[in-house]
Amino acid sequence: MLIPSIDLMGGKIVQLIQGEKKALEFENFGAWVERFSRYPLVQLVDLDAAKGDGTNRQLVAEFCGQLPCQVGGGIRSAADAQAVLDCGALKVIVGSSLIKTPAQVDNNPGTLSKNVVDAAFAAELCERFGGDRLVFAVDSRGGRVAIHGWKTITNIEPSAMMQQLEPFCSAFLYTHIDTEGLLRGIPIDVIRDLRQQTSRRLIAAGGIHTASEIEALDKMGVDAVVGMAIYSGLLAI
Repeated sequence: MLIPSIDLMGGKIVQLIQGEKKALEFENFGAWVERFSRYPLVQLVDLDAAKGDGTNRQLVAEFCGQLPCQVGGGIRSAADAQAVLDCGALKVIVGSSLIKTPAQVDNNPGTLSKNVVDAAFAAELCERFGGDRLVFAVDSRGGRVAIHGWKTITNIEPSAMMQQLEPFCSAFLYTHIDTEGLLRGIPIDVIRDLRQQTSRRLIAAGGIHTASEIEALDKMGVDAVVGMAIYSGLLAI
């Protein structure tokens, strides 16, 4: 299944390359709502909230009032998740807050402890909201999970994160940062391996740009999030 994506920054729809360089921006919200209205699910991410640079909460509510959305960006607590669901989101996407961040050890500022998956927080969210409303984001750069707006690379492999969190969600959103926004395709072999690691729904993102890729993923039982290819006009939907 194709899942169109809407990324919000500064009150506009944007497309970034690997989460950093802005490539496109749009303010014609109605046109995109109309185009995406025939899809059973749309992915909506508040990039400002994800980066800790503010929020587009009002826009999130407006889009959720018109489209069936799974929403992410800056979900750091159960209260944040509740606020997004109160905006009308069908599902909430949680990512960086599922990883306990490094702490200084041995009084040595240059020494960091290893990251660990915060299964307790995942269990708390599951108990409060139900796993069917939770999508856990697994963002990977160089084969390791990246957090904090993809700026911090952890020691955790995507498959390990998924295996530990599987009991608490309905789906995993895997983003291959190395190819995200580049319109060069996503490595199918990586996705195939991850598909074998979980019984949960798997959603893939990161450079998907052709109908044949989407079809190949669909045959594997993987949904495809597409942004740049749609907004640049490369993929007609």
